[in-house]
Amino acid sequence: MSKPYTQKSEHTNLWTFSLELGYFAGLIWGGARWLMYAMHFTKVLPGFLAEPFFKHDFLKTSAGHLIGYLFFIASSVIATLLYVLLFRKLKGPWPGMIYGVLWWSVIFLAGSWLFLQQRPFRLPWNSVISEFCIFLLWGLFIGYTAAIEYTDERKREQQTKLA
Repeated sequence: MSKPYTQKSEHTNLWTFSLELGYFAGLIWGGARWLMYAMHFTKVLPGFLAEPFFKHDFLKTSAGHLIGYLFFIASSVIATLLYVLLFRKLKGPWPGMIYGVLWWSVIFLAGSWLFLQQRPFRLPWNSVISEFCIFLLWGLFIGYTAAIEYTDERKREQQTKLA
């Protein structure tokens, strides 16, 4: 006699999902940041996250831009790991947008108090607004992708219909 069909619920691995999502978040939105810098929407260097580790003059070079891009990807992976571990069950776009704004606040507001970053209100307004918007969209990308992956019931409904 054959065994009745038992359905396996497939769960997404937190670590591989976080690494992949963080990599693509950094790749896409780091590229968008570099493009905004190249088009003079912002005066914040693409390598601003690498500022404590490299000289400012080096970060102005193309090698410095590449280092900054890699730092943005690495920080996106870390931020995504944190988001997926803590907030993956939150639904909708708003938690991710708030997460992006919190990171913008930490980097630009708290970072300026710790002398890691230039004060945001000494930057031109188009730089402040551009950076705010890119972090908002970056957070939206991370948060909404995680929400779809971990709260979307349509995948599980299709599996039960097949059984």
